[in-house]
Amino acid sequence: MALQIYQIKITLNGSKPKVWRRLLVYSDTKLDDMHRIIQTSMGWKNSHLHLFDDGINQYAPSEFEVAKTMDSRAISLKTILKNQESIINYVYDLGDRWEHEILLEEVLIEHVSGQIPKCISGKSSCPPEDCGGIYGYTELLSIISNPKHEEYESMIDWLGDDFDPNYFDMNEINIALNSKNYGCEWNE
Repeated sequence: MALQIYQIKITLNGSKPKVWRRLLVYSDTKLDDMHRIIQTSMGWKNSHLHLFDDGINQYAPSEFEVAKTMDSRAISLKTILKNQESIINYVYDLGDRWEHEILLEEVLIEHVSGQIPKCISGKSSCPPEDCGGIYGYTELLSIISNPKHEEYESMIDWLGDDFDPNYFDMNEINIALNSKNYGCEWNE
């Protein structure tokens, strides 16, 4: 029997401009691998704890010792995302609480050629790490859009010259997804 492929859309909740990615992943992808795929696809740096939440249970690697969570290494996407329009939430950085919605858009039965996982579309760059969550990011965007703002220079120094909130490079993401650990730094 051929493996099912899920077309999923990952959206960073509250982001403006909207930050999202559309991916193809195998239905039997374990949540710990899905974490790596999300990190690479969205542009995160894997510097913080994370968890998945299906509305009933929460899942995280057991070594995180997050209270009342199940081990994400033992759970696959198909266990949670059973039907089209099913949703699971992914939280990255339990302090800043970057909340992502993962929506199962379509289950592809036919053969899909090429690499899996694969990014097939998306929009915008993810926020920089440690900027204070979605509210801090909104404030950061306001500051860097106004060169006369009193914090403009210090924020540009902190960000570096290459930050562009509209940046998205699907080819760059797919090259990374095709490498070891899906391009995600992973400390085991």
